[in-house]
Amino acid sequence: MTSAAITHAEDLAAFVDASPSSYHAAAEVARRLEDAGFTALLETDAWPQTPGRYLVVREGAVIAWAVPAGASPTTPVRIFGAHSDSPGFKLKPQPTTGRLGWLQAGVEVYGGPLLNSWLDRELRLAGRLVLDDGTVVLADSGPLLRLPQLAIHLDRQANERFALDKQTQTQPVWGVGATESADLLAELSATAGVDASRVRGYDLVTADSARGAVFGKDDVFFAAGRLDDLASVHAGTVAMARIGDDLSADHIPMLAVFDHEEVGSATRSGAGGPFLEEVLERIGLALGADRGERLQALASSWCVSSDVGHSVHPNYPEKHDPQVRPVLGSGPILKLNANQRYASDGVGSAAWRGWCAEAGVTSQDFVSNNTVPCGSTIGPITATRLGIRTVDVGIPILSMHSARELAGTSDLLDLSRVAQSYFGG
Repeated sequence: MTSAAITHAEDLAAFVDASPSSYHAAAEVARRLEDAGFTALLETDAWPQTPGRYLVVREGAVIAWAVPAGASPTTPVRIFGAHSDSPGFKLKPQPTTGRLGWLQAGVEVYGGPLLNSWLDRELRLAGRLVLDDGTVVLADSGPLLRLPQLAIHLDRQANERFALDKQTQTQPVWGVGATESADLLAELSATAGVDASRVRGYDLVTADSARGAVFGKDDVFFAAGRLDDLASVHAGTVAMARIGDDLSADHIPMLAVFDHEEVGSATRSGAGGPFLEEVLERIGLALGADRGERLQALASSWCVSSDVGHSVHPNYPEKHDPQVRPVLGSGPILKLNANQRYASDGVGSAAWRGWCAEAGVTSQDFVSNNTVPCGSTIGPITATRLGIRTVDVGIPILSMHSARELAGTSDLLDLSRVAQSYFGG
């Protein structure tokens, strides 16, 4: 494994560690890009009318772009899209629960996690606290929670059949004592330096606390939580940060990171909401574009929707297409589906392979077994909302939606290299 790939993977480990929730991920993207010279804007302010590098955060989503000198009202955009949320558990109202001397947390299943993968791990509780004056504070408990598995001595058939009841058997422990004298929200508020009595609302999720790691023969593997889809978010962020001032005027590079993909994207910060459309409209207005010119720009624009896909699994080969079998470490994937669960078509496929060739990266194809239903991404949503030509891509992984997923170390860097080629930076 090259030192560059290992360095990139170690930086991804730091990125994932800093991003236990979608709100933290958006903040980390903003921090890194501000360090690279991007200017953070507020949606409530007037935006600059001049070329430059900008970003805006909306809750757990963030969009960043670079307007080159010489951009015109019809200059198209090249969007690299990803999502900041991951499957897991979300804290319920009145979250301090427990029985039999145990303190527990009341949580609700978020998205479609592999429930058994969350057992016997030290979990963080992280997200945002909303105070009585409207202030939003990011909070992270560090290792605090655990879902302890029942010992095999008490369930001799555990290895023959195993399923968790989503209500009664997924409530993690975080201490011992009487629930009447405990307050989980106060515990978390203290870590953020906030008086718990001021907290009027919150959005808090669980996250695996273990740091990402490179391992395996020749360091071929990288494992971490939330690779779906922080691997893509990180790849796009690294590529955006490398954009220089000598950017070509023939397009506007853009990173669009959305929230709530794992639950359908139908929110104000999700791909199904108006965030991207509103940012594009404001960019067009700053360039003096009328309605017709904005439509011209969209007609020439591209969206690369980047999300993880399935590597062929050596223990379950029957779950994959018998011919198209991507594997970790052999390059990013082009995702195709006849029923348009992915937005890729022949035109998008050709464009993607061209950007890969420019970056010196080999791409693999991904298609589902006909008997296994195919998931979807932000790609078809973006294409439907805006009419932008869209292609779905990503990296192959194993253990998708596990608390800790497995990727190929070299694929992570290769995806970022293609994103940089696509941006033209």
